[in-house]
Amino acid sequence: MKSTIHTWIQPGLTSTRPRKARCAYWFVGLALLALSSRPPWAQAADGGWAALQQTYFPGKQLEPAAFVRLTAPARAPSGEQVPFAFSIDHPMTEKQYIKSVTLIVDENPVPLTAVFHFTPDSGKAEIATRIRFEIDSPVHVVAETSDGRFYVNSTVVKAAGGCGGPAAGDNAAAMAAAGKMKMALDGPFKPGSVNKARLLIKHPMYTGLQRDLATNGFRPAFFIDKIEVSYNGKTVMRADTHIGISEDPSIQFNFVARQPGALQVSIRDNEGGTFRHALDVGS
Repeated sequence: MKSTIHTWIQPGLTSTRPRKARCAYWFVGLALLALSSRPPWAQAADGGWAALQQTYFPGKQLEPAAFVRLTAPARAPSGEQVPFAFSIDHPMTEKQYIKSVTLIVDENPVPLTAVFHFTPDSGKAEIATRIRFEIDSPVHVVAETSDGRFYVNSTVVKAAGGCGGPAAGDNAAAMAAAGKMKMALDGPFKPGSVNKARLLIKHPMYTGLQRDLATNGFRPAFFIDKIEVSYNGKTVMRADTHIGISEDPSIQFNFVARQPGALQVSIRDNEGGTFRHALDVGS
C-alpha cells in the first residue's frame, strides 16, 4: 500500500505526517494484558518498586536523595491532568551535571512516563508538567549524573482514571490540530543566566486504552514520543515521552541564554509525524 505525505506549514510551525492506517491496536492488547496479568508483587508498593527498579535500572545502586525535590498534590480530582514537577539541586557544569531524569508512575499500565535528558546548557535539571494516573500510585524520580551515580526520591499521589477513561470530544478535530505549539518565556529575558520557558503542545496523547464514546471501540494509541529543545543550536533538553504524559502536554523547562537567539523545538509522534516551532529570544 502506498502512503502519501501531508505537509502543513504556517509561520513558526512545520509538520510532516505520513497518512497511514493506524496499526496501534497491538498497544491496546499489550496494555490490557498488563492490567489483567499483573503479578502479586504489584499489590505491594515496596515489592512493586523493587521489580521496576530491576527492570529499568538493572544492577544500579539508587541512592535516596532529598535534593531531588518533587512537587505534586497528595490527592487530585482526576487522574487525567495531574500537575507534577521535579527540581534537582545539583551542579550543572561541564565536569558534573544531571544527565537524565526518569519519571515512573509505579501502578500505571505503562509505568515509564518520561525520560528527560539534560546538558550543562540546561542550567538546572527542572521540569514542570502534567501526568496521568490510572489508580493511586507512588511516583519515583531517578536522576542520573554525568559521572554515573543514581539518585532517587518518591511521593504518593491519589488519583484515578487517567489512562483508561473514555475519550470524549471530536477525534477528527483532535487529529487535525495535533502538533500545534506555543512557546513563551516565563518572565523577562535574562542574558547570561538561566531562563525559564513553557512549551504547550496540542496533542490528544491517546493511550490506546480509551474507549471512543461514539463508536465504543478503542482509540488507537497516538502520542508524542520525542521532544528536543535547542537554543542557538545547542541542545538544552530532550525528552522521551510515553502515554503517561497528559493530553495537550505542557512542559516548563530551563535553558542558559548567553546572548539573544532562537529557542527551537522539534517533536515527533509514534506515527512518525514531526513538528517544529521557534521563538526569538531577547531580540
